[in-house]
Amino acid sequence: MAGAEEPAGRQSELEPVVSLVDVLEEDEELENEACAVLGGSDSEKCSYSQGSVKRQALYACSTCTPEGEEPAGICLACSYECHGSHKLFELYTKRNFCCDCGNSKFKNLECKLFPDKAKINSGNKYNDNFFGLYCICKRPYPDPEDEIPDEMIQCIVCEDWFHGRHLGAIPPESGDFQEMVCQACMKRCSFLWAYAAQLAVTKVTTEDDGLVLNVDGVGDQEVIKTENGAHQDNALEEDVPEHGKAVVKEVKAEQTNEPCTSSSSESDLQKAFQNQRLNTESQSGCKLQELKVKQFIKKDTATYWPLNWRSKLCTCKDCMKMYGDLDVLFLTDEYDTVLAYENKGKVDQATDRRDPLMDTLNSMNRVQQVELICEYNDLKTELKDYLKRFADEGTVVKREDIQQFFEEFQSKKRRRVDGMQYYCS
Repeated sequence: MAGAEEPAGRQSELEPVVSLVDVLEEDEELENEACAVLGGSDSEKCSYSQGSVKRQALYACSTCTPEGEEPAGICLACSYECHGSHKLFELYTKRNFCCDCGNSKFKNLECKLFPDKAKINSGNKYNDNFFGLYCICKRPYPDPEDEIPDEMIQCIVCEDWFHGRHLGAIPPESGDFQEMVCQACMKRCSFLWAYAAQLAVTKVTTEDDGLVLNVDGVGDQEVIKTENGAHQDNALEEDVPEHGKAVVKEVKAEQTNEPCTSSSSESDLQKAFQNQRLNTESQSGCKLQELKVKQFIKKDTATYWPLNWRSKLCTCKDCMKMYGDLDVLFLTDEYDTVLAYENKGKVDQATDRRDPLMDTLNSMNRVQQVELICEYNDLKTELKDYLKRFADEGTVVKREDIQQFFEEFQSKKRRRVDGMQYYCS
């Protein structure tokens, strides 16, 4: 009947139900994430004594260095000891950073853990993240004015964070890619486009508005089809229209007396590519040069990369010099990745974490150890079965339910003990 109220049972079915299993799984996931991010950093000693740490968890203090002041970053230990009551921005991790806590950027604060610091850490790099602003939109995260659900992804080059919708290309499903390079960094490190055509999760194709590029190491080259059907290589000329996407200017060549057919010109072009590739491979042995003679497209988008893609970058002398000039030598370091840092943090946490059960067992004799293990296994099995009933029914576990469980468990234990028979050998 229209307007009739839903029965109580029907209404309860429509309400979202969160089981105890869901809560426990979410809690475990959050704990694992915290271990991954913080486990690789020391929570008790300031990292300043280590110099520019390869990668560490960092924070920015809005209380000490608000927007308008000089940006500064502090290590995990200083965030606890020196800025415990302050407003902090969590920066996740940054590479090659030296803790700023208490230096000249902090006018009224002295570091409690390492007060004897240089006034400035000249090797540190800063961006808007240190003031709680992210992405090309320069907005905070979480953003109270943004009603669009979106994930934030960190660029592995500039280490800024970006909304997925602001990267120019829809991010692949979570888990399908390991790292991302933003549009600006792809433009600055244009050599990556040659690798993207072969390695990127979302492959760079050769069919996009006629922009087919052949990079020869000197500058971007465009394979251009002339009015008479022939092809020629000209330096790429780009206009940037209002929407920001690079477009290729029309290039016209003088007509010849004997125009080539489309098929013959394509054949000539393929032969030219093959000859250039053979010459390049024989002369340099450079992986990048081998890739550059192939056709690929540069777009105004971010790129997404799979696991271990960095290991496929060329490390010849010329390429290493190029990485140094572009300040991206870290791309050749397998331990620079956030994944490597997180895995190290998890291992360190597992090593440092003491197991109270094992500590207790080590203090007992053999007979006591066996008895305790049996009691522990019984308790774990029965508690798991008991709680599973609540999870299956989608009901809440109350305090009296837990009390009832332990009363019944103790009662069963007494019955088992009373029923035992002892024999003398």
